[in-house]
Amino acid sequence: DRALDTMTMQELFESFSLDRNTWEFIGHALALHTDDKYLGRPALDTVRKVKLYHESFARYGQSPYIYPLYGLGDLPQAFARLSAVYGGTYMLDTKIDEIVYENGVVAGVRSGDKVAKAPIVVGDPTYFPDKVEETGKAVRAFCLLNHPVPNTNENGSCQIIIPQRQAGRNNDIYVFVSSFTHNVAPKGMYIAIVSTTVETGSPEQELKAGLDLLGPVLEKVVDVVPTYKPKTDGKEERVFISKSYDATSHFESTTADVMDVYERITGHPLDLTKKRRDHTEQEQ
Repeated sequence: DRALDTMTMQELFESFSLDRNTWEFIGHALALHTDDKYLGRPALDTVRKVKLYHESFARYGQSPYIYPLYGLGDLPQAFARLSAVYGGTYMLDTKIDEIVYENGVVAGVRSGDKVAKAPIVVGDPTYFPDKVEETGKAVRAFCLLNHPVPNTNENGSCQIIIPQRQAGRNNDIYVFVSSFTHNVAPKGMYIAIVSTTVETGSPEQELKAGLDLLGPVLEKVVDVVPTYKPKTDGKEERVFISKSYDATSHFESTTADVMDVYERITGHPLDLTKKRRDHTEQEQ
């Protein structure tokens, strides 16, 4: 028996005599860790992440990931529809001129001469430049292809994670590919996004290991953006700020950030198991 809550992940790997390449595959491609700090932490967390990967793979078949048809833009559309059911209102292309405070606590937002009253305000760092601090930079190369990525069985979509050590870096390199099979590009066309966290003064060059996997590229656009995090938890002013999107392609960190914002707002963790239990009881 192994005490996973006390032994480190490195000790668990060593107990099975696994080589370093296998460590990196499990830790970065399956458990989705973004650095090697997990090796010194209790193994239980990583084992649970690998278990989630396995269960997701078993559930969805060819991949543990699901991706919406027509791209990620369909997610906010679905949220907008559900929000409308509960009385929410979406105001697209509306400029926010001011965050309104009363006695040091947020009271709403102003657009032009109109003020929308609100007991809390939730937003990304771009709305609150004085309340966030820079955490680094992310570089992304958006590439248009007319062929599937080589050595991927001609799949219409894929995700490739190049562990940091294998690329001689401190951060992983991510390759995300989607195509006409998800209705995000014309028939026969593929969109690849290669990304990583900037470590040098030559961000595009840092993507080379990922770009080399793509084969011929028709068009490429490279974008370097700063990333931010909130300076406080926002509870005092009732202004809750998310983190910037990082370089990862699998949204693991984004999901964790959403759950963190939820807990800061409500005071308790997000629990989806109750809804699942209620649904199961209704079916019975």
